[in-house]
Amino acid sequence: MHTLSSPEQAVRDYLDTGLRSLWYPVIASWELGSEPLGITRLGENIVLWRDNEGVVRAIEDRCPHRGARLSRGWNLGDRLACWYHGVEVDGEGRIRDVPAVDNSPLVGKKCQRHYSVIETQGAIFLYFPTVEGEPVPELQLPRELSDDSYSNFLCVASWRCNYQYAVDNVMDPMHGTYLHANSHSMAEGNRQAEMELKPTESGFVFKKTDQAGVNFDWVEYGNSGALWLRLSIPYKKCFGPGGPFWIVGMAVPEDRDHCRVFFWRIRKVEGWQRQAWRFLYRTKLEKLHWDVLEQDRMILEALDPAARDLENLYEHDVGLQRLRRVMQKLAKAQLARRAEAESSQGAGH
Repeated sequence: MHTLSSPEQAVRDYLDTGLRSLWYPVIASWELGSEPLGITRLGENIVLWRDNEGVVRAIEDRCPHRGARLSRGWNLGDRLACWYHGVEVDGEGRIRDVPAVDNSPLVGKKCQRHYSVIETQGAIFLYFPTVEGEPVPELQLPRELSDDSYSNFLCVASWRCNYQYAVDNVMDPMHGTYLHANSHSMAEGNRQAEMELKPTESGFVFKKTDQAGVNFDWVEYGNSGALWLRLSIPYKKCFGPGGPFWIVGMAVPEDRDHCRVFFWRIRKVEGWQRQAWRFLYRTKLEKLHWDVLEQDRMILEALDPAARDLENLYEHDVGLQRLRRVMQKLAKAQLARRAEAESSQGAGH
């Protein structure tokens, strides 16, 4: 087995909990009600809540007083009150009140990390910076999620595996005709294929050269402020109006051994056909798609955590090999930025 050098190991460790300087969907909108919600994403403990206007706030899930989880406390609208001693912290991570003490010097002090938030397409996105204070880029989603002529359903699942295995799985069109051979949408097509990789403005497409419009025949990786994977699956007319069935997916690390996957299931449908398809999806198709997703989950959760160290890859794996190199390059650059920022801070003291 190849022994990793110290820089290689640092990159691997960094990637295991997720790249930064990106927007990530962290929960579905329907998961956040009136109470504070504590989550772990990219190895960071975060609390989310809705203020009096329904706007989502997100800060580090730690009371600056004694470290209790703010997610166990009370939602006061523009702030949270800690259950332990009542300390109140706002959406910028600033202490607003220490009710047990008059004129506390802690009031007004910013002690908590806070996160930029966007709620769109049924999900709540947070921005995770590489270094604090960096400019927050615009979140640009694929056209199937930003164009109103498309209609979508969001599917969210928690998997007990590192998120990189979930990414690899989508960047692997050849598994469809094997793992999902008994599914309603991927039962047909060749079990052999020649593959090619083509660059795009935001990433690349990996596709079969001798088959299109039959199975899971291509996948696209893109980075537009968030990392996403896009594909389409041909659908028979009996499965309702509209053209190809689109899927946009994002895999979000919770920690080294758990992730959340977000899959938007999409069709381009307007007018009465939109409502007809949405009814058909909810009543007939949704369970079939969950069955396919469960096949992916069972395979990935059963992988050895060190499976990547024991691989023997071949030509159908060119897409995931390319994506791994892209992610490693981003990780190296982000580690360098962090080291530079830490060096600058050290020189200023």
